[in-house]
Amino acid sequence: MMTLVLACCLMQSGDPQVIQLWPGQAPGETAPGGEDKMEKGGVVNVTRPTIAVYRPAKEKDTGAAIVVAPGGGYRMLAITHEGTDVASWLTSVGVTAVLLRYRVPRRADDAEDKLPLQDAQRAVSIVRSKASDWGVDPARIGFLGFSAGGHLTANVSTNFDKRAYDAVDDADKASCRPDFAVLVYPGGILDKQDKEKLRDQIRVSKDTPPSFLVVSTDDNGSAPGTVKLYLALRAAGVPAELHVYATGGHGYGMRKMDKPCASWPVRCEEWLRSRGLLTAK
Repeated sequence: MMTLVLACCLMQSGDPQVIQLWPGQAPGETAPGGEDKMEKGGVVNVTRPTIAVYRPAKEKDTGAAIVVAPGGGYRMLAITHEGTDVASWLTSVGVTAVLLRYRVPRRADDAEDKLPLQDAQRAVSIVRSKASDWGVDPARIGFLGFSAGGHLTANVSTNFDKRAYDAVDDADKASCRPDFAVLVYPGGILDKQDKEKLRDQIRVSKDTPPSFLVVSTDDNGSAPGTVKLYLALRAAGVPAELHVYATGGHGYGMRKMDKPCASWPVRCEEWLRSRGLLTAK
């Protein structure tokens, strides 16, 4: 297992470095588990969650960092067009990208997705705890997710007041609250029985971080929930920006498309700049 100290040193080579999230077995896991693997374009069977840290070129480095959560319906992780491609874009604009491999598939007894939330909270705390070593501003650490990863983004952004696990080391002394959030066609936002309200676990308040939301009108699974989440953020006084594209469907991520929805990274970069998140300090 690579320690945080060793990973931090190796990261200076410029290659992304993989860090185990937990010093031992992840909370809630009862078996050692095996290595995750690629299957049909995605990562499956994640029992030992990790983060991979991608650093921007020194001359571009803004000091901002974003944890990236790929989608995949909590069954797998779309690790390329919603993961490594996202990391490439973020580092190109001077952001340290932290690609999270959270636990999938969803466990039968985890209907509220507590285990991925544990991984997300832990990832934010580790990044913040290593901020000085990595040249990251601890007040500019965001979270970006797609589909199920978008649900995870909403979850970690509205449940930072109480950890979903007992602290395991000094890294957990650092806050697990993201400073800003980007949600791209988030899924699972609405209550399963009452589609007119958010799920109980999505606890929007005035302290929810500023948010940037993206969805397409023809995404029947995500559009209603994304719009309702935006309205809840607005009602709570949280700075939020919503982009609704006419077409695009679901799951496009960073794929090249001849549709306006493919411009969402440009719009997101504009939003980040407008909030001073890409200004080197």
